[in-house]
Amino acid sequence: MAYTKTVKIKKIDDQVIESIEDAVVVEYPFTIFLNGEEFITLLCSPSGLEYLVVGFLVSEGIIKSKKDIEKITIDEEKGHAHVSLANNTNFVEKLFGKRTVTTGCGKGTVFYNVLDSLGTHPIESSLKVKAQSILSLSNKLNKSSVLFKETGGVHSCGLCNQEEIIIFHEDVGRHNALDKIVGEAFLKEINLEDKILITSGRISSEMIIKTAKQKIPILVSRSAPTDLSVGIAKELGITLIGFARGKRMNIYQGEERIIAPIRMTNYGLS
Repeated sequence: MAYTKTVKIKKIDDQVIESIEDAVVVEYPFTIFLNGEEFITLLCSPSGLEYLVVGFLVSEGIIKSKKDIEKITIDEEKGHAHVSLANNTNFVEKLFGKRTVTTGCGKGTVFYNVLDSLGTHPIESSLKVKAQSILSLSNKLNKSSVLFKETGGVHSCGLCNQEEIIIFHEDVGRHNALDKIVGEAFLKEINLEDKILITSGRISSEMIIKTAKQKIPILVSRSAPTDLSVGIAKELGITLIGFARGKRMNIYQGEERIIAPIRMTNYGLS
């Protein structure tokens, strides 16, 4: 399935107007059915769909192990995923109904609230990472974003060790890109407790909660966090880094995991 579509546009450059064709990213309605019942519609990019399904259900606490999944069937033409669960719990039954999760910057998921997540245990990790490694990985994420370079219309997300990106996904929705990472790591049984997660998009409370649920100790963005995400990072023991670009980054929380250069100035701040 194509990830982009060509459209005719008028391009204005200074005082020159020309008719050209331009690539825009495909936004794809994708409906998940659980045990034959319509559950939710995600608006996403049509790639890594099985990973998206699994990651979304893992993030929402609906599946906790591979044994919970009997079968997944993807119908790309219809935009449907049919998931057979081993245990159709009362929790799932209460959530049934037509729901749509948008790709935008508003509420990315609909099944949990922030206060519930604040009750979880803080992440305990002895992971130490050089600041230069963080910047190098952020640069690699930027170079890996082929679809973004073509369209400018997607977010990217990478799961990393200290040297390289081991899982990479792009999507029109930053929550979807993260869920694809979660789903692939879940199916491949990759330990996440010593990994770094890097995203191109803004870090909202939901993004950091998804990260905390997978016990990932370090979350990095090339963009900014929100005030609530900074507070949750402190509560849950996550190292939160924003604006990781070029030679700079902002550490908002959890600086003890980052090995910084020797030269340091506090500019009178306590």
